Amino acid sequence: MNRERQLPAAQPLTVEPRSVKRIIVCADDFAVHESASLGISRLAQLGRISAASVMVLSPRWGRDVALLLPLRGQIDVGLHLDWTSDFARQAGHGQTLYPAMLHALLGGFDPVRASSVVAKQLDLFEAHWQAPPDYIDGHQHVHQFAGIRQALVSELTRRYGHLAVKPYLRVSRYASGSADLKARVIAAMGANALESIADNAGLTSSKVLFGIYDFAGDTARYARLMSHWLARAPAGVILMCHPARASEPADTIGKARAQEFTYLSGTQFAQALQQAGAVPARGLDVLLSASASEHPPLAA
Repeated sequence: MNRERQLPAAQPLTVEPRSVKRIIVCADDFAVHESASLGISRLAQLGRISAASVMVLSPRWGRDVALLLPLRGQIDVGLHLDWTSDFARQAGHGQTLYPAMLHALLGGFDPVRASSVVAKQLDLFEAHWQAPPDYIDGHQHVHQFAGIRQALVSELTRRYGHLAVKPYLRVSRYASGSADLKARVIAAMGANALESIADNAGLTSSKVLFGIYDFAGDTARYARLMSHWLARAPAGVILMCHPARASEPADTIGKARAQEFTYLSGTQFAQALQQAGAVPARGLDVLLSASASEHPPLAA
């Protein structure tokens, strides 16, 4: 069955040229499964997201990259560094989230071994995208974990330190005044430390992350959360989401992914953006110099 025929008839987003705050709307987990890849690429076509984070350990990455290639230069495409998915465990370095958190807290990951894992995932990204990632973040925010964050910044500096435009980093820090426990735990796993070592290495990082929630509730609840995030978000922040065209049975957050896609592809999200005076924008334009906002292709 041709899934593309089932896509909603939504119009690309337009925002009036008045006072506008540019935010990076980032969709995580591209290539985790077909529904996620189709949903994320569709939202990018509609102008509803401005960044896509790729799970390169997925066997789908090599084929699903074709969905992103027509969007090159229109959105940021980044590496979703992975230590905790089934793909990571199959690759030999992964573990489930809570043991990984404990590992990070009790001395941290070995930086030498972590460097090898980071390098492998960057290799897989470059092999199919044929350019460096525009940014790096982490599946379940593992890029902030002790040992991993040092290895990541070191490898980025080694590979891309000579480039005029280097990949930026997503820092998973909650907004001032937030009482959300999940957001606070995520930040406590290394947001400040990652920002500090990135700054010392001359790498740009985002400062605040919106979009953290428990994946519970219905589409109406997600709409309320989104309106709250958009109202509070200042210009230049990252707002993450996890959309998919449909709920995959084996996906523990499949229902939430499908609900996010329904909302993000519909008129309600477009209206919420306009009400907040916000527009999705690339991090390369918001966080870095707009005069040098493209990564050149890798040398043959």
